[in-house]
Amino acid sequence: MSARILIIEDNPANMELMTYLLQAFGHTVLSAYNGEEGVETARRELPDLIICDVHLPKMDGYDVLEQLKRRSGEALLSIPVIAVTALAMVGDRQKLLAAGFDGYLGKPIEPELFVSQVEQYIDHDLHSTISIVAPNATVEDSSAPHPVRNGCILVVDDLPANREFIRCALEPCGFQVVLASSAKDGLVHAYASEIDLILCDLRMPDEDGLVFIAQVKADPVLQAVPFVFISAALGEHIIQQCLQLGAVHFIQHPIEAHMLIREIEDCLRVARQ
Repeated sequence: MSARILIIEDNPANMELMTYLLQAFGHTVLSAYNGEEGVETARRELPDLIICDVHLPKMDGYDVLEQLKRRSGEALLSIPVIAVTALAMVGDRQKLLAAGFDGYLGKPIEPELFVSQVEQYIDHDLHSTISIVAPNATVEDSSAPHPVRNGCILVVDDLPANREFIRCALEPCGFQVVLASSAKDGLVHAYASEIDLILCDLRMPDEDGLVFIAQVKADPVLQAVPFVFISAALGEHIIQQCLQLGAVHFIQHPIEAHMLIREIEDCLRVARQ
């Protein structure tokens, strides 16, 4: 099973990152970009959990909480509400809890811990069945996939949320991850590091993934490095074009973390054979 989680957040980048992480671990995300919309969505959808930014325009997080807990029906009273805020003042934590929030998360969120932190506030039956392991963890889950160790993955993507999701998925499993926000930046990192695989977004501004793979495959030093595209669902002709240019695989978004690990593991195994 999975949880239905409502996020009330006016910052698009924060919304995108939180949504990406929760969806990657199997949860359903409902989104609202202001307090009024958030209250309306909560009343209509009755989610399992509400994550609410405190500093919202017009109706802030405290006003949202007031509407949800004291001016709505009985059904909303049992839904946990977590505050998300950049705590800066002494006593802010106590103020949030005293106001009625069930918990809080500080900004910026920690992507590698975010899902496990959120799941503390929902029933265990709704927890993700995907293993969530923080970096440097020493406990191993025998049921989790076992990727090729010590692989260095160059991730090229212009969206910070995508890069963070991939990094948080791969690093706990023993991969070294090098991040680049553009094709130009990716080429610099490819020369500077011993890269075992390149994982590249297809659609990027300026030079897209097709330009980047052409540069990689034309270089005698880099051309043997396995090149994998990752992008939203596209037509079969685009995928075939990528493969014809030298990509060894095409991964489609959205993808859950454990499946991404398995795809990378398979590509590395084939390349090393």
